[in-house]
Amino acid sequence: MITPLLYIAAALAEIAGCFSVWAWWRLEKTPLWLVPGLVSLALFAWLLSLVDTDYAGRAYAAYGGVYIVMSLLWLWLVEQRAPDRWDLLGAGICLVGAGVIFVMRVWLARLADAERARALFAGLVTFGTA
Repeated sequence: MITPLLYIAAALAEIAGCFSVWAWWRLEKTPLWLVPGLVSLALFAWLLSLVDTDYAGRAYAAYGGVYIVMSLLWLWLVEQRAPDRWDLLGAGICLVGAGVIFVMRVWLARLADAERARALFAGLVTFGTA
């Protein structure tokens, strides 16, 4: 299952790209920080387009929970600020929502396939015993 890896890579690319603008604007870094930021944001968009779904909005919605968690990891590891309990609670809630959007659809499709297979098998067994 490659989708979670795509979401994580996309989140890192988006956060890095946005941070380059933050660094230029808020931390008074040189405008050259914007160049890798633009490349990173283009990479983010491309990675998110690789997610296996029929609708872009659904990919973006499920991605949102991953983005929030990755942002808090960035806060902790790059900016050296530990997330507080409200950050963690909010991220957990968002991940549950993203999981419902992404995982439940896949699970229900597999369940429907299993039901169709059971019905087909039951039909074959009934046909063979008649």
